[in-house]
Amino acid sequence: MAVQSAQVSARPRKELGTRANRRLREAGMLPGVVYGHKEAIVPVTLPKKEVVDHLTRGAHLFDLTLDGKNEKVLVKEVQYDHLGMEVIHVDFARVSLDEKVKVTVPVELKGEPKGAADGGVLQQVIKELEVECLVTEIPEAIRHNVSEMALNDVVHIRDLKLPAGVKVLLDGDLIVATVKEILEVAAPVAAEEGAAEPEVIGRKPAEGEEAAAGAAPAEEKK
Repeated sequence: MAVQSAQVSARPRKELGTRANRRLREAGMLPGVVYGHKEAIVPVTLPKKEVVDHLTRGAHLFDLTLDGKNEKVLVKEVQYDHLGMEVIHVDFARVSLDEKVKVTVPVELKGEPKGAADGGVLQQVIKELEVECLVTEIPEAIRHNVSEMALNDVVHIRDLKLPAGVKVLLDGDLIVATVKEILEVAAPVAAEEGAAEPEVIGRKPAEGEEAAAGAAPAEEKK
């Protein structure tokens, strides 16, 4: 299912710079820019909570109303603070409805693998894919049912069922997920202080050898 366009109203941003942007965020607004299609780059101000809510739900395509004009724009970059938690800036690119775009979408694994009954643990190696498709056909996610995966089974990119018109831009042989048994490795036991040296077990000396060994030093003194 393709993502529906998120409706957002914006207004031109007249004050630029770090301090001005900080004041905007403190007021509950979000700075951004709109560019592309050989038109001017327009700095904009957006309602922060509304935009972040759309981004959290996986929105890529926005219907942006600016100065009474409606434009289709695609999220190209989202900037976060130094902790990687708070959105501080968004870049939008103008797009046409018949335009193919490259976007990153999440991979969602559904179900419980049958290999779990044999001690297997599902491990997801790839969590998102770069795909190419029409701007109106961007999927919310690429979903795959893993319930039939047995112990040691592997899912590659080529095994994923893609929505019509969606092309993955990664190697089909790359591993998306595996079901493997997790083996616990016992920690080495440290030797106790003062522990005796281990006994070396070898051939038992033949009768008379012990006596000969003890006599050897005495013979060397002659």
